[in-house]
Amino acid sequence: MRNQPKYHFFKNTSYALQGLKDIIANETSFKIELVIVLCLIPIIFFVEIELSYKLLMFISLMGMPIAETINSAIERVTDLVTLEHHDMAGRAKDAGSAIVFLSIAVFVVVWFFSLWKAYM
Repeated sequence: MRNQPKYHFFKNTSYALQGLKDIIANETSFKIELVIVLCLIPIIFFVEIELSYKLLMFISLMGMPIAETINSAIERVTDLVTLEHHDMAGRAKDAGSAIVFLSIAVFVVVWFFSLWKAYM
């Protein structure tokens, strides 16, 4: 039996918003990425480029905070299981960090080539 209440759209939305509020309040990396997202979204609207490139730019930009959220969840669950140093716990946290790193790499590549196409 799962320890989960019956699905209710509005309750589940409130849980998601609580999680987002908690991550914003407690995760410095997420705050930094949120500022980056808020600063770069207007650029997507003003750059003269095809819609498909704008969508790729938006998706790659949003990938960073999504990856950071996944990383935070991994770190929190790992810390819940053990606060002692354990090789597997460290590897789980490293894998979460790799998710963030890869999302940033995708963001940089997509934005570089999109802006290159727009202005070269």
